[in-house]
Amino acid sequence: MSRNHTGNAELDRLLVEVLDAAPATADRDQLMEILVTVAGLAGDGAERLNLKITNAALREMREAFALFTPFADVPKVTIFGSARTHPNDPLYLQTRDLAADLAAAGWMVVTGAGPGIMAAGAEGAGPEHSIGVNIRLPFETPNPLISDPNMVSMKYFFTRKLMLMKESAGFAVLPGGFGTLDEAFELLTLLQTGKAAPAPIVLLEVPGGTYWRAWERFIREEVLARGLISDDDLALYRITDDAEVARDEILGFFRNYHSIRFVGQRLVVRLRSAPTAEELEAINRDFADIVTQGRIEASGALSSEVADDDHVDLPRLVLRYDRARQGRLRSLIDVLNRLPSAPALAPPDPDAAVAAGTPVGTEAD
Repeated sequence: MSRNHTGNAELDRLLVEVLDAAPATADRDQLMEILVTVAGLAGDGAERLNLKITNAALREMREAFALFTPFADVPKVTIFGSARTHPNDPLYLQTRDLAADLAAAGWMVVTGAGPGIMAAGAEGAGPEHSIGVNIRLPFETPNPLISDPNMVSMKYFFTRKLMLMKESAGFAVLPGGFGTLDEAFELLTLLQTGKAAPAPIVLLEVPGGTYWRAWERFIREEVLARGLISDDDLALYRITDDAEVARDEILGFFRNYHSIRFVGQRLVVRLRSAPTAEELEAINRDFADIVTQGRIEASGALSSEVADDDHVDLPRLVLRYDRARQGRLRSLIDVLNRLPSAPALAPPDPDAAVAAGTPVGTEAD
């Protein structure tokens, strides 16, 4: 069985008829692959439990996609943190302030829709700027601050995490328990491995708090010291105890940086403003270590981008890039955002706000 054929001509014809009757007019290749996979499950004699998992996951993703679709043109930030944080806790107030600042800047705030830090994010953003992706638990109910049209409930943590990460352009993580740490490490893993587009991750604490500094000591003294990560990876996050600094870190990520795309083996970094010749020379000098061949070159849109009408008006930097150096790529983005030639801070283009959970593909030019 191939990805878009079952190996049975009559069955393939019937699946095409299903698409025609749906009716499916766009992305039929992807829909056909989904139907072929379903036919394969039927032919495999998959156990009922496995079918129930597949069914629920697909249904939950469909519902979540539908929830987010009306807000596709709005940049989003996801806030993670403990459900056990009380409303009078300084962490709650810190989260509420950050969410309010981001909502005032035109962003929507995505949370897990539960109590604690999740409620603080929804309260700060307000109902019109809040989206909730709830997990159904026997001991926890959704907070009442997010209205039903802006909330979806899920059975599985993995589908929930997909939506919390896929749809957002920035992330703030407050102190929390196992679930929060799981979310923080998954975010870092996605960025470190290049399975997600670059995105700002802020680890936010209150003044005098020790949670993230203690976490970082473990990262440095155990994980880094054993060679399990590299120094570069420490650039993938920022720790702060100031909500305004957290806000600026998220908003400032899109000051000049727009988005990335791979074209064959070349990484294309799209910008709002091209660097000067002098700035480009400095960039080549300082980031030669991530270039596998040639130099970092200023460029217009490449042919694949033109064919896709993919932000062809934007200036670009193009390089053959060492994909194991995601932390250094983040450092390059920081430098591009601080260039004297960089434009004034502005809300990101929604298309630039590539979700951290979205894979960065490779295609031939």
